[in-house]
Amino acid sequence: MTDPKPVSLSHTDAGAGAPLLILHGLFGSKRNWGAIAKHLSAHRRVICLDLRNHGESPWDDEMTYPALAGDVARFIHDHGLGKADVIGHSMGGKAAMALALAHPELVGKLAVVDIAPAPSPGTFIHYVEALNAMDLSQVTSRKEADALLAPTEANPGIRAFLLQNLESGNNGFSWRVNLSALAGAMEDLLDWPEMPHGHSYVGPTLFLAGGASDYIAPHHHGEIKRLFPAAHIEVMPGIGHWAHAEAPELFLNHVTRFLGI
Repeated sequence: MTDPKPVSLSHTDAGAGAPLLILHGLFGSKRNWGAIAKHLSAHRRVICLDLRNHGESPWDDEMTYPALAGDVARFIHDHGLGKADVIGHSMGGKAAMALALAHPELVGKLAVVDIAPAPSPGTFIHYVEALNAMDLSQVTSRKEADALLAPTEANPGIRAFLLQNLESGNNGFSWRVNLSALAGAMEDLLDWPEMPHGHSYVGPTLFLAGGASDYIAPHHHGEIKRLFPAAHIEVMPGIGHWAHAEAPELFLNHVTRFLGI
């Protein structure tokens, strides 16, 4: 199998100092992290990336964790960052773990937000199908799009998050996320590539788990410690999967303490 061809990632860049990369989750984008990045950029150079098939980054049929990690490795090389600290949430957390394991020389400190190096519970394919089923030629407002999505997702906050991918232009609405690629890759995105014994990232690592989420569970701790022997696992009680959005101050307390800022 040939190595995946990397794509050039869209990004925001603010602040000064040692670089800190932020990798969003599935259906997310760099702009979801604006408030967190603004706070951190008072202390560090903070770079938020749009991963492939998301936001303003290029679309590509290949959507695997080696491909995602390869894109970030290329970004670090192309921008002369040397070694960067990395925060990754959910899908972005798995991409960050894959990057650290494949290219440990590029990663300083690693913070993984509510995801384990293991297959993830549930699936998001119903969201992909619901968004794909919308006839955007007939949609004239975000309110209409929200109504179309409501039978699939009752939570208005999650609908609003998904519909951040809806873009308005001269020719009407379109998606900023590559739904076809996500549909084809959903099994890979929910999975985690098997890592051989003896393969690990020994740098400082934080796993930040939502106490009301099941993405990092006690049975994952052994594999976390095997692959990331310096890892600390911290739990945010009562917080769900989107910790940075649900409890930003608490999230920042954990992250800034870990980063030493």
